[in-house]
Order: sequence, then structure tokens, then C-alpha cells
Amino acid sequence: MKPRVYVETTIPSFYCETRADSESVARRNWTQHWWDFKRAAYEIYISPAVLDELHDGDYPTKEIVLSLVAGIAVLPVDDEVLDIVATYIRRALMPADPTGDALHLALASYHNCDFLLTWNCQHLANANKFQHIRVVNNMLGLHVPNLVTPLELLGEDT
Repeated sequence: MKPRVYVETTIPSFYCETRADSESVARRNWTQHWWDFKRAAYEIYISPAVLDELHDGDYPTKEIVLSLVAGIAVLPVDDEVLDIVATYIRRALMPADPTGDALHLALASYHNCDFLLTWNCQHLANANKFQHIRVVNNMLGLHVPNLVTPLELLGEDT
């Protein structure tokens, strides 16, 4: 069985990143390498939140970004997931936007994804927040996904 990966919005966005600063170029290159050469080793999932964020944005690569996620399995958002989101916000685990980072984490946790793949290193892939996430998820009886960037899933060949 392949590991399950929830792909958060920043991944398809960085795949098509056009900024030329060194950090953006590095993230784009790592994202493209993972997407093009490593993604097949995983079961990939997105959510309605990812689709909404990609559709709502105003950016020059929108059509390409949307084509990247076309055909990827979409995890459902049900009342249990929304209850988890509310708990994350109430416990100050995530910012108070019920359609943002808390929803991504709740979906990956509730649906037992092995990884939540993101470039959001402030609220998600942040080692300083991981213990708090683990405590809250354990309290809720939820799986704790690994919160990683594409660089961490590339392996030793890069």
C-alpha cells in the first residue's frame, strides 16, 4: 500500500511559481522534482478547500495549476471534519480561518494521511508547532500526519 499524501494548496502553486528570488526558485524546483518524479510512489489527495483556493486566486499560471490537480482524489469535508477545525481554532492550534490551515490539517488527520505536503512553514510544516498538534490530535483520537515539504519527500537522489 502506498503512503497517503494530502497535497495542500501551496504545492501546485509552487510548481508554477514565477518569482525569481532564490528561495522561490529552490522551492519551485524541489516541488517540480517531487511532482514529476516521486509523486507516483504515493496516493495523492486534495480537498475542496484546495480547489477553492486555487480557483479563487488571481495569478497568471492559474490554468496550469488547475490542470495539475485535475483528476486527483478529493477528500470530503463533513461535519466531523468541521468539528475538528473548530477545536483547532479554539485551542489556538491554527489561525481562526475555518477554511484555511486548520481545515487542511483536519482533513489530513481525519482521513489518516501519512503526510500533509505543504510549503506553509509558519502554521503547518513547523517543528515548533508539531508537539501542540500531536497533543491536540491525540486528545481527539486522531492520526497525526507528518507535516513535510517536498524537499523532505525527495529522498537521497537530490
